[in-house]
Amino acid sequence: MARTKPTADARERVLEAADRLFYRDGIRATGVDTVIAAAGVAKMTLYAHFKSKDELIAAYLRRRSEHVCTWFASAVVRYAEQSGDWLDAIFAALKEWFRTPDFRGCAFINATAELPDPSHPGRSAIDEHAARFTAAVADALKKARVNDADTVAAAVTMLIDGAIVAAARDGTSDSADQAFEVARTLLQRA
Repeated sequence: MARTKPTADARERVLEAADRLFYRDGIRATGVDTVIAAAGVAKMTLYAHFKSKDELIAAYLRRRSEHVCTWFASAVVRYAEQSGDWLDAIFAALKEWFRTPDFRGCAFINATAELPDPSHPGRSAIDEHAARFTAAVADALKKARVNDADTVAAAVTMLIDGAIVAAARDGTSDSADQAFEVARTLLQRA
């Protein structure tokens, strides 16, 4: 009997299901059996690609980081082309994200809370994402000709993290505007 879906497709379906479920329901609240059912694969197939749920979590976070950072960089460019203001573009992109119907905060902030053990494989994926996202912010700040953009990006990323948590808590996108004003003030004083 011929296979209807190639192995890589099964792996991708598992990752897509994990992405949707882990983000929506939480990592700890989502069992492997739920991911398997949503992906339409056998348990053996999941474990052929991921040795454990922890390995699946790390792969999910790395995949999500790729998607998030690619989207963010593209959105920032799009807004900067419209406004001519790279700092404003960062926060306009955030506001767009906060307004999406499935917004549930930052998958990486959420995962940090769910994975307190620093040796968990997902924690290295979280750290990699933090560095990658901060680099994307630094890139935009460099285009805005901000002095010491790498250092400033770390501070702006902390503002972004706070705005994300506030947006998830409050259910509004107002925190993006508030964080933008704080960032603007920070840069004026620098």
